[in-house]
Amino acid sequence: METGIETGMGAGMETAPAPQTAPRKKSAALAAESQWRLIWLRFRKHRLAMVGSVVLIVLYLLAAFHPFVSPYLPNTRNEDYVFAPPQRVHFDGLRPYVYDMQQTLDMQTFRRTYTEDTSARHYVRFFVPGEPYKLFGVIPATVRLFGVEEGVIFLFGTDKLGRDLFSRNLYAASISLTIGLVGVLLAFVLGCLFGGISGYYGGIVDDIIQRMIEVLQSVPTIPLWMGLSAALPPHWSSLQIYFGITLILSLIGWAGLARVVRGKILELREEDFVMAAKLSGSSDAKIIGKHLLPGFMSYLIVDMTFSIPGMIIGETALSFLGLGIRPPAVSWGVLLQDAQNIRTISQQPWLLIPAGFVIVTVLMFNFVGDGLRDAADPYKAM
Repeated sequence: METGIETGMGAGMETAPAPQTAPRKKSAALAAESQWRLIWLRFRKHRLAMVGSVVLIVLYLLAAFHPFVSPYLPNTRNEDYVFAPPQRVHFDGLRPYVYDMQQTLDMQTFRRTYTEDTSARHYVRFFVPGEPYKLFGVIPATVRLFGVEEGVIFLFGTDKLGRDLFSRNLYAASISLTIGLVGVLLAFVLGCLFGGISGYYGGIVDDIIQRMIEVLQSVPTIPLWMGLSAALPPHWSSLQIYFGITLILSLIGWAGLARVVRGKILELREEDFVMAAKLSGSSDAKIIGKHLLPGFMSYLIVDMTFSIPGMIIGETALSFLGLGIRPPAVSWGVLLQDAQNIRTISQQPWLLIPAGFVIVTVLMFNFVGDGLRDAADPYKAM
C-alpha cells in the first residue's frame, strides 16, 4: 500500500530542475567568450599591469603632443639661467605661480647659486601663446599648454646652455619611445618571417637561417651596436640617423624571436588543420601567416612587450656613448651625456632626470609584460 502511494505520488509530481549555481553560470559565460576577451578579463585583474598601462599611455600621449605640452622649444637658450635648478611651484589658493630666480656667482669656485626672488610672482597660465611650432610636424601652432607671461618657468631646471630640461625631456621622449615601438615592429616582422620559413620548410633552409642566427647571437651586443652605429655617415641628418639606429636595433633584435617562432611552428606544422589547409590548395605563405602564426599570437604579443624596453635601453646606451642620436636632435641618451661628469652630477643632480624616465618606462613595460604573460596562459584560472 505504501509502495503504491509512493509510486502514485512520484508519477503525479514532476521533479523541479535544480537551480544553476553561480560558478556554473560563470563557467558557461566564460566558455562563450572569445580568446582575446578572456585575455582581457585576466589582464585587467593584474593591478601592476593596469598601472603600467596607464603610465605608458600617459607617457606616449606626452610624447605625441610634446610641442604643445612643452613651454619652450628644445634648443631655446636662456643665457641668464645656466644650470638653474628646478623651480618650486607655489599656490595662491588654486592659482599656481613661481618666483623669479636671482643668480649669484662665487668668484673662487665659479659655481652658480640661485635664490628665489619673492618680490616677483609669475602666475602659471594655461593655453598661453609661445614660440611657433608644428604639431605632429604638420600643423602650425603657437599655443602652449602652460607657461608664464613674464619671467621663466623651469620645472626640471636647465642645462649648461640654459635650455629648459622639461621641454627637452618631452622632445626626447618622442624619439626614445617611438624607437622602441618602430624597432620592435621591424624585429617582429623579421622574426616571424625568418622563423616561419625556418620552421615550416626545415632542411637546408632551416640550417642556413639557424647558423645565421647563431652568428648574430654570438657577437657581444654593445660592440656590435657600436660598430654598426659608427658605420653611419657623419653627414646624415637627424631623421636619417633616427631611422638608421632603428634599423640597427631591429637587425639585431629579431634573432631571439625567430627561434621561438621556429620552435612553435615545428610543433604545429603536422597538425590536422595544417594538412586540411594544404589539401584545400592554400599557399605556404597563407598557411604560415593565417593558420600557424595566429595559433600563438598571444605569446608573440607578450614577447614584443618585453622587447620594447630592450630597444629603448639600446638607443639610450648608444646615444649616451655618442654613437646614437646626435645633437641637435634629443633623446634620453643624448640628455644623459651631460651627466657623465661626477662633479656635474654632484652640483646639478637634476641632469639625471632622463634616467628616471628610462627606469620608469622599462618598469612599466615589464609590468605590462608580466600581466600579458599571465593573461595569455590558458591554464590560469579566472
